[in-house]
Amino acid sequence: MIDLTGIISISGQPGLFKIIAQSKNGIIIEGLADKKRTNIYSTTKVSTLADIGMYTTGDDKPMEEIITAIFEKEKGGPCVDAKADDKAITAYFASVLPDYDKERVYVSNMRKLFNWYTILQTTGNLKEKDANAAETEESKALKAAADKNKVAKTNLKDSSKNVKTSAGVTKTAGVRKTGTA
Repeated sequence: MIDLTGIISISGQPGLFKIIAQSKNGIIIEGLADKKRTNIYSTTKVSTLADIGMYTTGDDKPMEEIITAIFEKEKGGPCVDAKADDKAITAYFASVLPDYDKERVYVSNMRKLFNWYTILQTTGNLKEKDANAAETEESKALKAAADKNKVAKTNLKDSSKNVKTSAGVTKTAGVRKTGTA
């Protein structure tokens, strides 16, 4: 499966962008084609490619699966030109995703998909996900969470113990003795 994490599309701007960092009032992005870095504000409508899907007759297909299907069909090469005629675009898309919903997926959506694939292919951003890396990251996160739980339980036990003061009087944590002020 092709890895599309960190690649976004911005409403009203052509092309695809990569998230570089987070700023005080938005995010810093870099254009995949021109490598220009800019700041976009938090009010800008942004969509990550990993969150976008296409309508099918069954469940919606995520963009990662569709781009992977194009990548495997073309063996990493370029796909059909996004400026081709409507019949060629529709026929090619039907060969990639045969069960797409013909009423809800328009030719303009197909053109945008092929344009995105071309941008990703020419810039070298069509990289497959490393399954082992994802598993190791997940196991590290689980181990870190387990370690935090152990530390929290240890701190909880320590705070409930009675503490002796320098005068030898036992002082209990969180309990106030009545009668003396």
